[in-house]
Amino acid sequence: MEQILIAEDDEKIAQLEKDYLESSGYGVAIIKEGKKVIPELMKHDYNLVLLDIMLPGCSGYDICRTIREEIDIPILMVTARAEAVDVIRGLGLGADDYITKPFDPSQLVARVRSHLKRYERLTAGRDSGKRQTSEPERIVVDDVVIEPRTWKVWKNGNELKLPNREFELLRFLAENPNIVFSKEELFEKIWGYDYISDAATVSVHINRLREKIEDDARNPKIIETVWGAGYRLNM
Repeated sequence: MEQILIAEDDEKIAQLEKDYLESSGYGVAIIKEGKKVIPELMKHDYNLVLLDIMLPGCSGYDICRTIREEIDIPILMVTARAEAVDVIRGLGLGADDYITKPFDPSQLVARVRSHLKRYERLTAGRDSGKRQTSEPERIVVDDVVIEPRTWKVWKNGNELKLPNREFELLRFLAENPNIVFSKEELFEKIWGYDYISDAATVSVHINRLREKIEDDARNPKIIETVWGAGYRLNM
């Protein structure tokens, strides 16, 4: 049974999430204090975390940043804030998606299911070592080295920590160099039709990649923006 951790201080919302997720076959635990989220994730194996932005004791943004640095797990942020800057900030810190209160519980379950399925597909080949043997061992782009079979990325000899979707996005662009892809095309390729979000997510992930692989993220040379068309990885 897949396990979900709910980090939510509103008892009614937390219980509503728990009831719907349990009725859909998931195991669920609830944490109400921000400072207890990381220790709980370290202590037990969870498959996904529902993370409220406004938690007592510790900001959901800080928790998200720490999770992404320490644990490879899907993060779905739950927020009462609908402003674009809050959404972008959460995604920029490593959240996979967000849902705004008030929400339809059935939509929440659908998003959780979508993320878990996508995560399982992304990690199946890496964890089992059964990725296609036709895949190149290394893709070199300037001073960046991508190892598709081991899911590792290096820049100037230093290993970079990339969440699954960042790695998938970088690998796809590197395997198709010098071709312009629209945000919609990249969204379809990396996130898939079963993913419930929008193509603006691509821009956030591109920016996160640039911060890690470019010498100057404000003047990118590797992943270039082709205005009005999309993005291209130069090789």
